[in-house]
Amino acid sequence: MQVPQDGEDLAGQPWYHGTLSRQKAEALLEQDGDFLVRASGSRGGHPVISCRWRGSALHFEVFRVALRPRPGRPTALFQLEDEQFPSMPALVHSYLTGRRPLSQATGAVVSRPVTRRGPLRRSFSEDTLMDGPAGTEPLRVRKWSSSQPADLAHMGRSRENPCVMGASTMPVSALPRSGSEPMLLKAPASLGTIANSLRGSDGQLQAKAPMKPPRTPSLELPDVPERPPTYCELVLRVPSVQGTSLSQSCREPEAPWWEAEEDEEEENRCFTRPQAEIAFCPPDAPSCLLGPQNRPLEPQVLHTLRGLFLKHHPGSTALHLLLVDCQATGLLGVTRDQRGNMGVSSGLELLTLPHGHRLRLELLERHETLALAGALAVLGCSGPLEERAAALRGLVELALALRPGAAGDLPGLAAVMGALLMPQVSRLEHTWRHLRRRHTEAALAFEQELKPLMRALDEGAGPCDPGEVALPHVSPVVRLLEGGEEVAGPLEESGERLLRTLHGARQMAGLAPKFRKVAAQRLRGFRPNPELSEALTTGFLRRLLWGSRGAGAPRAERFEKFQRVLGVLSLRLEPDR
Repeated sequence: MQVPQDGEDLAGQPWYHGTLSRQKAEALLEQDGDFLVRASGSRGGHPVISCRWRGSALHFEVFRVALRPRPGRPTALFQLEDEQFPSMPALVHSYLTGRRPLSQATGAVVSRPVTRRGPLRRSFSEDTLMDGPAGTEPLRVRKWSSSQPADLAHMGRSRENPCVMGASTMPVSALPRSGSEPMLLKAPASLGTIANSLRGSDGQLQAKAPMKPPRTPSLELPDVPERPPTYCELVLRVPSVQGTSLSQSCREPEAPWWEAEEDEEEENRCFTRPQAEIAFCPPDAPSCLLGPQNRPLEPQVLHTLRGLFLKHHPGSTALHLLLVDCQATGLLGVTRDQRGNMGVSSGLELLTLPHGHRLRLELLERHETLALAGALAVLGCSGPLEERAAALRGLVELALALRPGAAGDLPGLAAVMGALLMPQVSRLEHTWRHLRRRHTEAALAFEQELKPLMRALDEGAGPCDPGEVALPHVSPVVRLLEGGEEVAGPLEESGERLLRTLHGARQMAGLAPKFRKVAAQRLRGFRPNPELSEALTTGFLRRLLWGSRGAGAPRAERFEKFQRVLGVLSLRLEPDR
């Protein structure tokens, strides 16, 4: 699916159905992930994304922000919650290819467009979305001067930014006027029709900014008899506009560090001798989830983490984990000084070299710590059997979201599978039986897809091409170079596996720039939750599992003790017969 250029006719998109009622749209949505875009007649022709998620039909009204025409800038921006796009096709393409939720509250992800049947009568450029609802007189074209109160800089300082919030929340109580014309009063327009009649270039419509109305959610409560349920709640993330002009507040936000372009001088760079061992584990910073001193497995922190992970669907958690893994591996966010000190441009190259010893130890620590935390998510459920089965299902769904072709985070996939295959978890016969009975689809995916995939990755025969994979499987080569990989089996088979691992490491290092581009593409437009990102870091998990004092103990001692803790929890849940 190609990204349409700015101004491209929306009617040419197969998923756009034009003016379509809610009932007809819901009849076309059959499976979870099905979606279409329609023009809502009840909302003045606004674009609405209708989709089916977890058996329910959901409708998301897209905010359209009209901008003052300028060369090189789109005439309008389209937004759901966080990011703004120059066209409606660009918005749909971003959410479709990135598998991002349409809203954080619902977690709904679109995956299959429902194509329309037959041509549309009107193109998108002729739709009421551009000129307001039918029957509304369009705004007159007039000339502005910097001395009028509608000057853009004056308006940006006098009230909230209309480019972001005015399209959906600002009531209009007067028709536009020019010069010394008297103000023509009219009845306030409905909330759903204001976005089409108000543009960023229209300026201030009154001598004094009107009172800001109370926040009106787009989710109608079902217990109100006179108004049926309508649109899902969208929580806009709006930057502060104090002290900024309108032109500054409507600019595209700066790209985060993982979307920054790498220097182009890497290919022509001369070899530099490594200066020191480099690690990419971020330094200990004040935690928003843990206090300065904490004990192992604090119940309040575990409860907070459980609610945090339940709030985010597996696709969102997979992108958070991919971002943290890319930083820990040195694939994204490597500074120029770090590249100069380690002599190469990526952690994927560094971990294959002799002076990558510190990085390899950190990656081993991260893999084992994530696996222990995943096992604790299951074994720590002391409630009913369904609770443990739901935890297993959540881990399986997270592994599916991390696999090649999805997020493509193979280190994260290996850690989650390590938790599911841990002896203390795999011995829970009643829990696994309940999973197969109540969550059959997840159980089949684990047995028929995830386990063979993990076995192939460990043997060096799994998928590793950039595109399918954003971050390759590094555990086998890290264990091999650190002397912790035991190649079992006949000599010939073990030798072939050893050669495949070394060949894969060489290939991985050579393809590091391609993996970097794929990872940045996967994360483009992604805005992580700070708490969830922190909860997936190695330093946080180390303090969570062993406490602030025990986190500094030797690695082998720490892991041996925690394995015994997991064994006790497993026996308490399902004692041996």
